[in-house]
Amino acid sequence: MRVLVTGGAGFIGSNIVKLLRERGAKVLILDDFSHSGFKNIIDCQADVVCADVSDEKILKKLPRVDAIIHEAAITETTLKDDTRMVKVNFEGFRNILNYSLKNKIKLVYASSAGVYGEGDCPMKESQKSLPHNIYAYSKLLCDRLFEKVTRRATRPVIAGLRYFNVYGPGEEHKGMSASMVYHLYHQMRKGNSPRLFKYGEQRRDFIYVEDVARVTVDCLEIKKSRVMNLGTGVPRSFNDIVAVLNKLLNTAFKPDYFDNPYKGNYQNYTEADVRLLKESFKGLTFLSLEEGIEKYLKYLQNS
Repeated sequence: MRVLVTGGAGFIGSNIVKLLRERGAKVLILDDFSHSGFKNIIDCQADVVCADVSDEKILKKLPRVDAIIHEAAITETTLKDDTRMVKVNFEGFRNILNYSLKNKIKLVYASSAGVYGEGDCPMKESQKSLPHNIYAYSKLLCDRLFEKVTRRATRPVIAGLRYFNVYGPGEEHKGMSASMVYHLYHQMRKGNSPRLFKYGEQRRDFIYVEDVARVTVDCLEIKKSRVMNLGTGVPRSFNDIVAVLNKLLNTAFKPDYFDNPYKGNYQNYTEADVRLLKESFKGLTFLSLEEGIEKYLKYLQNS
């Protein structure tokens, strides 16, 4: 099987590429390397096409593939260029979706829990969307187009995954957009107190990137088109992250709390309702925050 992975040099995309290769698939990476890290794919045996998904002409030049996993996106939620965000995230998705429909190729694409904003928790796929920023809005546009298309088309099967708060190997290139786990680890490793918005009790549904990659790839086998949450269903606080890191690093740092500069435009609490996900994948399990951070630290300390 040959799989096209857009954004395959990025954080989640590169983990998906590695898993596909481990499972014996041939992989074609489409990435313009503007929001990715080439080091993520140095050891991956995959063909690479350097191009922007918002350029629909490039798709006509690609070799035949059996499936598509669409991860290409700008994920920097503080980006001020709304036009660029929508062009890449939504128009890029539209191009990939049309390519999938025209060639009857199964598609799995990345959406985001950001579409829920400060909505009720646990967050259900059916509830009202309240995006706080242009990134989340661009993902909502993708989901709405998915809904419009799947109302009239039964083939190919298309799956959308609303990723919650992903952390793990491969996010180093993301800078300020990298996970809280990544940033707090590096602060504490340098001997500094971890900095948290007052008072560290914001809760997020943290999920390890290898779990995300596994479910995303497994979605290539589902039989019904749907958008699903992809989280653990277990929210944890930022203070919890500090406590886990203190234990693993054998330190006793106390957080340095400061005012949240993004008040009114910030998700304080995310929790995935995972009933649809577990309906599609029986016996599904995820690493706990403790297990995920321990595994991540081994990677960070050896890289």
